[in-house]
Amino acid sequence: MNYLLLAGLIVALLALGWVAWRYLRLHRRLDAYAVTIRRAAEGTDLPADVPGLEEFSNAVNGLSAAFNTQLSSVEAERAKLASVLEQMTDGVLIADADGQVTFMNPAAGRIFGAQAGRRVAEVLRQYQLVEAWQRCCETGEAQSETVELPARRQFLQLFALPDRQTGGSLLLVQDLTRVRRLETVRRDFISNISHELRTPLASLKALTETLRDGALDDPQAAPRFLGRIEIEVDALTQMAQELLELTRIESGQVPLELAAVDPARLLHSAAERMRMQAERAGLELTVEAAAGLSTVRGDTARLEQVLVNLIHNAVKFTGPGGAVILSAENDGEFVRFAVKDTGAGIPEDDLERVFERFYKSDRARSGGGTGLGLSIARHIVEAHGGKIWVESVEGRGSAFFFTIPLF
Repeated sequence: MNYLLLAGLIVALLALGWVAWRYLRLHRRLDAYAVTIRRAAEGTDLPADVPGLEEFSNAVNGLSAAFNTQLSSVEAERAKLASVLEQMTDGVLIADADGQVTFMNPAAGRIFGAQAGRRVAEVLRQYQLVEAWQRCCETGEAQSETVELPARRQFLQLFALPDRQTGGSLLLVQDLTRVRRLETVRRDFISNISHELRTPLASLKALTETLRDGALDDPQAAPRFLGRIEIEVDALTQMAQELLELTRIESGQVPLELAAVDPARLLHSAAERMRMQAERAGLELTVEAAAGLSTVRGDTARLEQVLVNLIHNAVKFTGPGGAVILSAENDGEFVRFAVKDTGAGIPEDDLERVFERFYKSDRARSGGGTGLGLSIARHIVEAHGGKIWVESVEGRGSAFFFTIPLF
């Protein structure tokens, strides 16, 4: 009996020792696994020579490599998306379910002058846009709205898209100001050219009908009517020539013969060409060339054409007894030319459009002319690498400026 108890005790002790040995071995292996996983999380290479860990290390290494590949792919896509949003000219805003703007690209910041972290209503500010966003949130459907901001002369179009997963919304804002302006220019161009053509064509039709009805046999009336027909034909010819020239300049088909040009000599030459016209209008035409003017790089004939066009406008809109002053002065890497008058001036709303084709600020006093002179002048100046602009106060005269680079 005692032997049996002793044998059982020995067996129990051996079993307990074997269990303890297995437990310690398993515990060490688990500790090694924990170290391996921690090193994998830290990005450290996994040990392949740890006893019992080779297969596990290979598996973890494979999982880590796959995870890193997916992470790199996600980061690359995120970088592409960030670059696209950064370069977009349209504004993009993301709002959460509480109406808080959590993301805003640079374009949206420029349009609204705000930053992320504020509420949608505080960013949009315009009630039409805010109502469109609210409708999107309430109905769960896409909404759009177009508004005009007269204070900033801006046209904005908003698209509000719901995010049904998060309850938030995506807002896309397009600045249509330039598109609307181009549409206005196109519409006005068609209207203006139709008007400019209708007047001489109607005159020609009336004159020819009068001649056909018997005026041709009148020795006194016939020459007068024929002279009037010649004037109208000349006006149409001039319009066609200026349109053709403007089109060629815009398309770059008119090469500039660039050379060193003396600004003072250019001013005096243009003044002499227009002096007789100024005297007939009862105006004083003077040249004020600053001392030590630098030579500019330009096409003499084309630059003189710019000055003549500007002087012609000044003479046309300045009453008898007024003055037209031509001047030039150094301005950094440019020479700045100016044609100033003491005439009727230009309304503030027309200042941005005076260089458009056929645009006339006041048809009642514009009289003749095609309305293409200033547009041609702008394209010639820009072809030289300069810029042209106007400053005017209605009733107090105008000043046209343009710059030409130094030689």
